[in-house]
Amino acid sequence: MSAQSQIDYNRIAKAIEYIRSNFRLQPGLEEVAENIHLSPTHFQKIFTEWAGTSPKKFLQFISLEHAKSLLKEEKATLSDAAYETGLSSTSRLHDLFVNIEGMSPAEYKNGGKSLNINYSFSKSPFGYVMAASTEKGICYMAFEDDKETALGNLKSRFPNASFFEKQDALQKNALSIFDKDWTKLNTIKLHLKGTDFQLKVWESLLSIPMGKLSTYGNLAEKIGNPNASRAVGTAIGSNPVAFLIPCHRVIQSTGNIGGYRWGSDRKQLIIGWESSHIYSE
Repeated sequence: MSAQSQIDYNRIAKAIEYIRSNFRLQPGLEEVAENIHLSPTHFQKIFTEWAGTSPKKFLQFISLEHAKSLLKEEKATLSDAAYETGLSSTSRLHDLFVNIEGMSPAEYKNGGKSLNINYSFSKSPFGYVMAASTEKGICYMAFEDDKETALGNLKSRFPNASFFEKQDALQKNALSIFDKDWTKLNTIKLHLKGTDFQLKVWESLLSIPMGKLSTYGNLAEKIGNPNASRAVGTAIGSNPVAFLIPCHRVIQSTGNIGGYRWGSDRKQLIIGWESSHIYSE
């Protein structure tokens, strides 16, 4: 990322935070632009390049009413052929598939002693992201501005693994999810440590189409455990792979965004960003 791109990135982040914090007041283009010290014309240009839509439209996407409307539209897509349902809304996603493989007991016993894990830090539309991988796939992905904290969290999951700061092909492919053109993505392989129930919940999250939302209760019903909303919520909260496993698409039945492991503000921004890519086409 060039110096100018970094400046623009920081401006967009500040603008989005201002919009998110003040959307009930419906701030206009001039007001938001003034807040980040840009002319309205220039702000509109760089914002549209980032979000794929105008600041005004993005404001609508992060509103409570938008979330409620998506929940009303929700159909039984979780029990359908997941990717066909979600990906039909945009040709740019037709090559994207995420496969989850659970680690065997031998792969994570003794704190992951047998694992070699590569990790790297990259910029994303939502801040710094750490991606980590075994030879089989992505085992961890997290939004984290502090690298030491991110590495500490990774090591706490696999305290006896061997770690190497290196960006490999698995990570590069997974990180291309943040590019504007997704047709060149190969199958994204995830190699995860989790209970059978957690893996089932994480796999079901992949079935929520991009630009759509579900609730904890609906997700529990779709996996055959209608009384397990709380357990489903706990499994969602322990999701080790940000964005690729879209736990950000699960919200409260009231339409409120709810919690998110990497911050509720970031969750709202991701939902708005995804909506802009779907509904602005």
